[in-house]
Amino acid sequence: MVFSSMTFLWLFLPLVFVLSLIIRRPRLQNYLLLIFSLLFYAWGEPVYLFLMLFSILMNWTFGLLIEKSAAHKKLFLVLDIIGNLGLLGYFKYTNFILDTIRRLLPSASVPVTHIALPIGISFFTFQAMSYVIDLYRGRYRAQKNLFHLALYISFFPQLIAGPIVQYKDIEDQIMNRKRTPEKIASGIRRFIYGLGKKVIISNLVASSVDKLFALSPENMTGVMAWTAAILYTLQIYYDFSGYSDMAIGLGRMFGFEFLENFNYPYISKSIREFWRRWHISLSSWFRDYVYIPLGGNRKGEVRTYINNIIVFFLTGLWHGASWNFVGWGLYHGFFIIIERLGFGKILKKSKVLATIYTALVFIIGWVFFRVTSVRQGFAIVFRMLLPWRYTVSQGAALGTMVGTQTVLAAAAGIIGCGILQQIFTLGRLKNIAARWKNSIPEAVYLAAVMFYSILLLANNTYNPFIYFRF
Repeated sequence: MVFSSMTFLWLFLPLVFVLSLIIRRPRLQNYLLLIFSLLFYAWGEPVYLFLMLFSILMNWTFGLLIEKSAAHKKLFLVLDIIGNLGLLGYFKYTNFILDTIRRLLPSASVPVTHIALPIGISFFTFQAMSYVIDLYRGRYRAQKNLFHLALYISFFPQLIAGPIVQYKDIEDQIMNRKRTPEKIASGIRRFIYGLGKKVIISNLVASSVDKLFALSPENMTGVMAWTAAILYTLQIYYDFSGYSDMAIGLGRMFGFEFLENFNYPYISKSIREFWRRWHISLSSWFRDYVYIPLGGNRKGEVRTYINNIIVFFLTGLWHGASWNFVGWGLYHGFFIIIERLGFGKILKKSKVLATIYTALVFIIGWVFFRVTSVRQGFAIVFRMLLPWRYTVSQGAALGTMVGTQTVLAAAAGIIGCGILQQIFTLGRLKNIAARWKNSIPEAVYLAAVMFYSILLLANNTYNPFIYFRF
């Protein structure tokens, strides 16, 4: 079940929302939300519900053991991390590892496996690990109530595509959250904006993206390659940030506050800044639980660069069990190191240079994120960098793959990914933006967004979320 499905919008969400208004006591409401969260996950993959329940029970048990046994708490932490990474590794990386071995050693007898990837396993595993690691660090007491920890890990707004919520940020809200009409209204507002991002922009450019990337690179012109890359850059941002907006909005509707996950990353002036703005919850997780424990930037320049390489290797691997994802992660790590070596100081001298450089890096990076092989990625990027050499296509014409709807959606996407927001922070325009928020014109606009989104969904518009596969 996805947030932008008719089942969720017309059945699941209204039912759980109304029942949560009737049941006002936080403890009883928690049980209600837990039941519906488990139903939400089981809707598409009932078998893997047991996997998530096992993960919850394992982390709850190790949490209690860590708190009760000071002498052995490090052992219990290690066992818990092994358990979590073991589950993640088996379901997400077994196929990848065996396939890599077969390619490197074609004569070896390596079994062929087809292990299905449970939806959201990377997200709920990282949340569970953050709970146990911070508990080991003494940042809070163990959660004695199994059902409350289960709600934290399985809460349906952030269950299958984030944001990755750390327990320390939500511990008090589990029993002491405040649910006001203002917060509910703010949540509905945020949800509709997210729905519009996903359905009106991401979905409309997605069909053209699929057609373009389905072409053999040999049949791509330079213009086609750039069009595919730019449209996918818009698709993935509006897909993922739209989902995060909906998740944050849903959380508010039920009294929870989740931290922001995106902060207009495409207006960044460096790749370091890009990663402070893109998928903030994942960047924070790797910073808190990998980069800093490795020593961060406290043990000299060489060690800092090594730590960056490790973090971005793992970041790429987290996104998918494929070498193109690993390459994408290391690619970003390379530019992070280049900026630390001194290029970052040059970028600060020219906003124009910084903006162009950063945009080129992440747009080219998204090509490797989207393709199915590293070779395909290099072929497309080669055409992007040398477009004058590739002007003729033996495949379909660009106009047949990119229609008027796509062009309009892309134009709206470019304007809305930070440019418009920056304009309305200038001078008197600040007052216009302030008056717009929670105004009648905004309510009319949101109603129109909701209506058009429903209309598109009713017409069976392309609708899956990109990050569900991670």
